[in-house]
Amino acid sequence: MRKRITSLVSIFVVLTIAVGCSRRPNDEEIQKDIQTKAAADPDTKDSDVTVVAKAGKVTLSGKVKTPAAQKKVEQIAQQEPGNTGVDDQTSIEPEATPPTEAQQVVQAPPPPPPAPAPKPQPIVVPAGTVLTVRVGQALSSKTSQTGQTFLATLGQPVSVGGRSAIPAGSTLSGTVVTAKAKGKFKGEGELSLTLISVTVKGRTYAIQTGVLENTTKGKGKRTAATTGGGAAGGALIGGIAGGGKGAGIGALVGAGAGLVGGAVTGNQQIEIPVESALSFRLSAPLTLPPPGE
Repeated sequence: MRKRITSLVSIFVVLTIAVGCSRRPNDEEIQKDIQTKAAADPDTKDSDVTVVAKAGKVTLSGKVKTPAAQKKVEQIAQQEPGNTGVDDQTSIEPEATPPTEAQQVVQAPPPPPPAPAPKPQPIVVPAGTVLTVRVGQALSSKTSQTGQTFLATLGQPVSVGGRSAIPAGSTLSGTVVTAKAKGKFKGEGELSLTLISVTVKGRTYAIQTGVLENTTKGKGKRTAATTGGGAAGGALIGGIAGGGKGAGIGALVGAGAGLVGGAVTGNQQIEIPVESALSFRLSAPLTLPPPGE
């Protein structure tokens, strides 16, 4: 009887051990259960922890937010049924530190780019500007033809606002507006001139000036006037000869005088010798490009 009882106790112990071994969780169940519990716990739910179980031994790796969270994850692993040990390899994330005073200094914005240099402005020679020229050929009421062109050279430079506009020596082109020979006994002689262009630094520009007009009437009577701009149209400075060579040199005697020259006698024609100095006034402004262009 005593032997039978001993045998029954031995069988019960063996069965108990066998049942206990059959209920032991495997590695996959251990690591899944620990991860589930860590994700549900308020202290560890924000931690990035990896759980690996091998033969019951649990290895924790990854990062946790605080030391308390690290301790709690390790505690969950240690309390997991079936674990044979816990190796905690987790690390704590460094807390964000406030910026230092040097880092808080706001970097000054870069200086703005330099303003572009102002664009050079064109030169505008105003209306009324006097152009004093010397004609490059002889002109006459008898020999010149209406529409004929002639060349002249600027005798005095023209400046605007302290800037050189038209240098002395610049070439100008003119036209004979009217050329009419004086009759022997009656009729008047007439010679009218105007400038139409000027060449500056190799470029030619159209211009408008008053008409320089000279008329002879009757025997020895002569009148002078300006048109296309009133009395300011132009004036003969010198060189009109009404007699022999060099006779009757005229002079500029005022804005209202127009053309002034020597007396004309008999049936003498209006003559303007080569190199005669004539003065014209611009009747419209002339726009020239800025210096250097």
